[in-house]
Amino acid sequence: MSTERTEHTAARRARHHPLAPPAWLLRGLKPTTAPVPWAAAGRAAVAMAVPLAVGFALDEPEYGALASMGALSGVIGDTADAYRMRVLNIAVPQCFGAVGVALGTLVYGHGWLAVGALTLIALVSGMISSIGTVASVSGLLLLLNAVVGAGLPLPRPWWTAPLLLAAGGLFVLALTLLGWPLRGRRPERAAVAATYRALADTLEAAGGPAEVYDERRREVTRALNQAYDLILGRRARVHGRSPSLVRMLSQLNVVIPLVEAAPAAHLRGRPLPPGIPAAVRELAAAVEEGRTTAPVLDLPEAHTPAERAVDAALRHAAATVPLAAPDPYNVDDRLGRPAALRVRARRIVRDMMLSEASWRYGLRLALCIGLAQALVSVVEVERSYWIALTVTFVLKPDFGSVFSRAVLRAVGTALGLVVAAAVLAEVPRGWWDVPVIMVLGALIPVFSAKGYAFQTAAITPVILLLSDLLNHQGFDLIRPRLIDSLIGCAITLVAGYLLWPESWHTRIGDRLADTVDDTARYLERAFAPAPDEAALAAARTARLQARRRIYRDLSGVRSEFQRALTEPPPTGTRAAAWWPLVVAVERIVDATTAARVRVNHGAEPPAAEEVEAIARQLRELAARVRSSTVPVRGEGEAEGEGTSVLAPVRQEVAAARGITRPEEN
Repeated sequence: MSTERTEHTAARRARHHPLAPPAWLLRGLKPTTAPVPWAAAGRAAVAMAVPLAVGFALDEPEYGALASMGALSGVIGDTADAYRMRVLNIAVPQCFGAVGVALGTLVYGHGWLAVGALTLIALVSGMISSIGTVASVSGLLLLLNAVVGAGLPLPRPWWTAPLLLAAGGLFVLALTLLGWPLRGRRPERAAVAATYRALADTLEAAGGPAEVYDERRREVTRALNQAYDLILGRRARVHGRSPSLVRMLSQLNVVIPLVEAAPAAHLRGRPLPPGIPAAVRELAAAVEEGRTTAPVLDLPEAHTPAERAVDAALRHAAATVPLAAPDPYNVDDRLGRPAALRVRARRIVRDMMLSEASWRYGLRLALCIGLAQALVSVVEVERSYWIALTVTFVLKPDFGSVFSRAVLRAVGTALGLVVAAAVLAEVPRGWWDVPVIMVLGALIPVFSAKGYAFQTAAITPVILLLSDLLNHQGFDLIRPRLIDSLIGCAITLVAGYLLWPESWHTRIGDRLADTVDDTARYLERAFAPAPDEAALAAARTARLQARRRIYRDLSGVRSEFQRALTEPPPTGTRAAAWWPLVVAVERIVDATTAARVRVNHGAEPPAAEEVEAIARQLRELAARVRSSTVPVRGEGEAEGEGTSVLAPVRQEVAAARGITRPEEN
């Protein structure tokens, strides 16, 4: 049973109990199943305890606390696998954080000047957060550290705090990079091997229950996305000079024909011989271990076009995987070669400045921060900077639902305060803080993998204990911390959520409609006539890129779906109604790919009129989706000949058209 169906069943059961919490809250509080990140926990413990110990040894505990705060931001940002990506994920946000705390320190104690400065910083932070993952964390640290600098009496001169915070973050980076000489390209190689293993699971499920196959194919999509992101993200500068990177890219490219053949194998309606998934798993082991000897394949004889597609793709992969030195100039880029860094930077800045969503989020964040800072300038509020900190953490739409994050942060803060209260009441201040921070720091990566409420519960006592070393309020911190957090959540819910009507609505319908339009273009491109071999090769590359983009878009739709499920009604209820159509669109793409594969291996190609008719139906479906708040059930019936290679595509399109029809006025 799929994860989504399981959650829906649990939600229905919960609604029958009169005292049960709402389903959207239960989804947010349910811990995700993830392995314990032992290495990350060990690094976090050392990274946060050592600076504090050095501060005590030098009789400068404030300096140690600031360095540990910088280490905390580095621990939170260390989420990548590949070492080159980890350098970016940790180092770049630290630079923005240093700028933020410097600006905050300069306006500390200047009343309304601080309000204006933090409001402007919030606008910039919100806008750059829309660029991407690294930029989002950078924008977060820019604003967080600016709020801390403007709200706490930090050591002087002004450059001391930025230097200490950056030193703490760089210490995390140094600990992270200790394994680089030993592990080398292992994260990238493991990602490629994981793609092969996910594909083996998919081929094993081919011909079986549709739900099982769909879930495993999504795992292939996730594995491909991660592997390509790791390898192609670092390829622009070192492509011709790194044989190991070229080899991994070649191994990843040859898995694409197998991925394309999987839908055709599934539509056969019967399982593949066990030797085929086993052979793919053997290739996964060869990739991970770096073998250079060709594996011996014992494959059954292929008869149908689908079987011939799987056989040819598997033999081609088996011949390519062991090649120690593929031709670097014969390894094409399935997603398109990245542009020069200067061109990409200019394009990113232009898109950000012209993006309505970027300005909207920047203005929402600026409004909330401005209100928070204005409130503490007018009303005497203890430890007032916690209000703006809470706003910054909660108002991150790219991190999930704003509404549910506000509620979950209140829950997580309350749990964290219980721990902090026990420590502040029972543990003497001084050297005992070092082992306490070591234990609590190790829990941050562990709890972060479980969910936002758990992460908040782990981070809250750490920040509280470190900030106590700066202003020495002790147990008196507890009550103001809770009150300030609740005020910050309230400001976010009113000024950052209720005042912006688009926050109440899910974007799944519009994004899904765009994907359906892309699917229509993909269908036309898949069966467009090619006058010669060169045009055929170019068309195949364009088709592969189009299919990958559609699957990436569908991954984004699924992420939006999961986010929307944590919203209260009616948003969460409307989001759940779109899920059958998401699955239907995925199956349309699969069926189109399977038809193209069958044609490549001997099946009769479809008539141009049939392709045009199905593409027209898909565009009509996209228009229906755009005009509907929620899908409205209708009747769908497949048209055309049942013997055509596109018959499965017509059936899936008819099923999708049956899920939604124009709403009646």
